[in-house]
Amino acid sequence: MLNNLERLIQLAEEVFSARTDPDQLDVDEEVLNSLKNIHPASVSELDVGQGPIAWVLVIPTTTEIMTQFLHRKMSEKDILDLTPEGGTYDTLYLCSALVLEEYRQKGIAKELCIKAIEKICVDHPLKALFVWSFTKEGEQLADKVAKQVGLPIFKRTEIHK
Repeated sequence: MLNNLERLIQLAEEVFSARTDPDQLDVDEEVLNSLKNIHPASVSELDVGQGPIAWVLVIPTTTEIMTQFLHRKMSEKDILDLTPEGGTYDTLYLCSALVLEEYRQKGIAKELCIKAIEKICVDHPLKALFVWSFTKEGEQLADKVAKQVGLPIFKRTEIHK
């Protein structure tokens, strides 16, 4: 039987297929460290004692990077690669949220996103959120988060592979 961490990794591959899509972040230790260097709140998880049951990744960045991404002039990987560490960020990319099936519909991902946004807002004047949804649940989550934090949400709308 897989542990929670292994199940989340398997779920990430099922939902995102990042290893076979060159436009997506294939999250590994190096990517996690880069995210944490941009802002420590970029990586969040909830562990209820037997390993993580939920992960959320967000990337604070600039309006220019957001605009280029939304207009398909850069990839998700480019967001991370081109966001300067130690910069001033005014937008936030809602990168990914994963929750193990038995813990869904409890508001866990929404709460993790909101806490991350609140922590990032202490250091950066966020004016907007953006997202590239892979599921209708992901899009609904992004809408709920945007509404609760009072920020506009912009969406990249192409169909995923």
